Amino acid sequence: MKIAQIAPPWIAVPPPGYGGIEWVVALLADELAERGHDVTLFASGGSVTKAKLDSVFDPAPGPTTIGDTYLEVMHAFHAYERADEFDVIHDHSGMAGLAIAARAGIRVFHTVHGPLIEQSLRWYRMVSGRVDLVAISDSQMKPGPDLSWAGRVYNGIPVERYPFREDKENFLLFVGRVNHEKGPDVAVEVARRAGARLVMAAAIKEPHEQQYWDEKVKPLLTDDVEVLGEITVDEKAGWMARARAVLFPIQWEEPFGLVMAEANACGTPVLAFSRGAAPEVVADGETGFLCEDVDAMVAATDRVGDIDPHACRARVEKMFSAQAMTSGYEGLYARVLKS
Repeated sequence: MKIAQIAPPWIAVPPPGYGGIEWVVALLADELAERGHDVTLFASGGSVTKAKLDSVFDPAPGPTTIGDTYLEVMHAFHAYERADEFDVIHDHSGMAGLAIAARAGIRVFHTVHGPLIEQSLRWYRMVSGRVDLVAISDSQMKPGPDLSWAGRVYNGIPVERYPFREDKENFLLFVGRVNHEKGPDVAVEVARRAGARLVMAAAIKEPHEQQYWDEKVKPLLTDDVEVLGEITVDEKAGWMARARAVLFPIQWEEPFGLVMAEANACGTPVLAFSRGAAPEVVADGETGFLCEDVDAMVAATDRVGDIDPHACRARVEKMFSAQAMTSGYEGLYARVLKS
């Protein structure tokens, strides 16, 4: 098939640091190209891909421009001007691309990478029936069961990039953005109450995140907390492989949560609050523990030795690898195009 993959315009693909959507798009484009498809990736300059790269911005505008309407419209319009060249158009970007596709009658697959909150749900209902929506978890679909879902495909990771390690060091790890939804302050509380050392790979990209760190997290820090800031993918994988467990104390309905799959790929158990897609990604008692509150997460830190690292790795290879994700999308493309 001739396939267009449209990434968000802000950051190069794959991203140098934090950037979940960009990582998913990079993996999918590369894997589809390796399988013999003719793939064009619409992404900003600096992107590295096995597909054909088409960029309207070079270099990438950067994370501080996220949400800039002008940049989003320019990027989307540039991609959709070539719409008639492809059998499949798969848009991972924002609302501008969907507006163009829905109005022009172009058949588009759109992966919903974020949660279906009130505003996004209203928008998706306006274009429902005009585009084929793809969910990244069963949980994500629950607020909008009436939408025109083409199916569900779990996100994938490059499992081979994550070192597997059975022997663990005596620390807990938090990896994520600094905001209320990710619960970095809760991770500090869990580690303190568990009497454990905590390492934090905490990404701060926007002013409100810096404010959250200064007001909610920084006052809680002690000598038992090591703050790394944002780190590279390889550095993150190394820390994950060494950690006794990864804390995922989400405060929202997480649509997927790549961190959980990444940790399990290293053979490291995940302690997560049972919200959003966490029950789909973490097999309770097998690859980690699903916790209802802080008390339960603190108690679970004493049980992580019961988790078999090999079981963690095997489940990721089966369900959340780049290959599994790509096969899911291939099947979805073929099925919908035949309908």
